Amino acid sequence: MSDALLAGYDAVLFDLDGTVYHGSQVIEGAPEAVAAVREHGAAVRYVTNNASKAPADVVAHLRELGLDAAVDEVHTSAQAAAAVLGERLPAGARVLVVGTDSLAAQVEAAGLGTTRKNGDVQAVVQGHSPETGWADLAEAALAIRAGALWVACNVDATLPTERGLLPGNGSMVAALRTATDTEPVVAGKPQPLLFETAAKSAGSSRPLVVGDRLDTDIAGAVAAGMDVLAVLSGVATPAGLLTAIPAERPTHLAADLTALTQRAEDLKIGPRPGWEIVPGEVLTVRGSGDALDLLRALCHAAWASGVTEVRAEGDAAEAALTGLRLA
Repeated sequence: MSDALLAGYDAVLFDLDGTVYHGSQVIEGAPEAVAAVREHGAAVRYVTNNASKAPADVVAHLRELGLDAAVDEVHTSAQAAAAVLGERLPAGARVLVVGTDSLAAQVEAAGLGTTRKNGDVQAVVQGHSPETGWADLAEAALAIRAGALWVACNVDATLPTERGLLPGNGSMVAALRTATDTEPVVAGKPQPLLFETAAKSAGSSRPLVVGDRLDTDIAGAVAAGMDVLAVLSGVATPAGLLTAIPAERPTHLAADLTALTQRAEDLKIGPRPGWEIVPGEVLTVRGSGDALDLLRALCHAAWASGVTEVRAEGDAAEAALTGLRLA
């Protein structure tokens, strides 16, 4: 266990949607992986961009799925948004809430007033809610156009669920962006605040982030200067990883979070045994072995060279590329 990935860190910061669960379905092996982190002696933190649930509700959901969790281990983008509003507004200022009642409660806990209608408001806060409709967006658009500060809990375009990818808060934010020609202040990932707050609460000097989305989880971890394990159990795809910009490149890669107990060296992005990547105008793949190892090697070569077109030499390489949907 001393060479396992989790052994090198004093805290593991888990994303939730697409990393630990899909809606009401837990990702197989997630409870055991989190338990292994605790057994190692590292702190566990759950860091989610989903602003629709209060921390206590997140804990209840995690426990229903068989994971141990406590309220002080949960860090949400609703909390981050409330903190941003509290820093920028005077006490008692009125905030128009587009989102759930739990988001409103977080704003009120920051010493601010809340409303659902435009009129004498100093800010708009927007978080995911399946109940958000045109009327809610219309009230927010009027306030933003009148000069109200606009804070978005997150800009995730999609939300991973057991049914597949559904519209996320970012899709609703895009509607307001179009309607107001204004950019929001983003409180959650990819801003580093959530990760920094979570690590600080754990007293961590060497945290590891585990997440499934390049433009939020991985980008937020990179911005916070933290190592990150990207998992393919949610939004990220092999093709997306291959073409990732520097700000969205993970240090490690695995199929899912159960890899935390595997050897760290086996999960690193870099050259891998059995595979040869020949550089040129096209990256030529030769050899045979594990398909994820090939992806780790390809990412290393593509990120170093800027070349993302790939071709295979040999049946084994062709099969691996096809399995990764890169051919």
